[in-house]
Amino acid sequence: MDLNAARMFVSVVQCGSISSAANLLQLPLATIRRGIRELERSLNVQLLERSARGTRLTAAGSQLYKHASRGIEALAEGEQAVRNDRLHLQGHLSVSVPAAFESWWKLLAEFQRRHPEIQVAVYISERGRERESDLAQDGVDVALRAGPLLDEDRPARLLGSYRHMLVASPLLLERLGTPQTPADLRGFPCAVWSRNADARQQWQLGDQAYSPDPLFAANDYLHLRQLALTAKVVTELPAFLAAEAVRDGRLRAVLPELPMPEQQLHLLYPAQRPPSRIVHAYLDFAQAWLVENPLPYPH
Repeated sequence: MDLNAARMFVSVVQCGSISSAANLLQLPLATIRRGIRELERSLNVQLLERSARGTRLTAAGSQLYKHASRGIEALAEGEQAVRNDRLHLQGHLSVSVPAAFESWWKLLAEFQRRHPEIQVAVYISERGRERESDLAQDGVDVALRAGPLLDEDRPARLLGSYRHMLVASPLLLERLGTPQTPADLRGFPCAVWSRNADARQQWQLGDQAYSPDPLFAANDYLHLRQLALTAKVVTELPAFLAAEAVRDGRLRAVLPELPMPEQQLHLLYPAQRPPSRIVHAYLDFAQAWLVENPLPYPH
């Protein structure tokens, strides 16, 4: 017996007519009629008598409905139980997040609100690009990573992209003027993100590259933002870290007509084991969240 045809038959009986069942199931009338005919043909009996007033069960139809309706109801309950089980996930989730990703805390809070029985542990990583191969060893289920992947063959979910930007306080720009070209930055105190003290940094501004002689270097974008807010330096920030301060006038974009390159954003998970249902839920949620809540960008 065809299960879909049995579903149609039960719906026709419960709705009282083929047209009402078609509306309920959101199927064409012809599909419902064909399903009933095939069911009758397979059983070699007439199940429904059709008239201008609708449909009426035959004796054989009453017998089939009594048993089929219980089976369809039990199947529906089973389907709902599976959905509920997927919605009510339980367990642990260990995630790695770069220190500067303030927006991610809102995402994690909403994820845990929807899945209150998942215990989330967050580990802050330096810029989110190091130790990609050690996720399993470090006990991390999913890691947020900014920039190009060091290993393009590893399991990862691409979330999108964002840009960095140069910013400075209006007070600094009023005192020293507004740079019109990258070369003008030589007259400004600059601060750069750097993993080590001796590393030379380069700012790619449109099709021009500029190598600042930094007054200050740190591997912490939040501290660089604070230096810019206090009118001490021009610095490079992820645009989402600068967006609020630019909108309310505490920072200004420097050379905005020369955009910096796009940075990719990925979620990585260990290659040594298949992702769990909780990991899949987190990956799907993060991807959907960023569609509805894009990383802030100054306008």
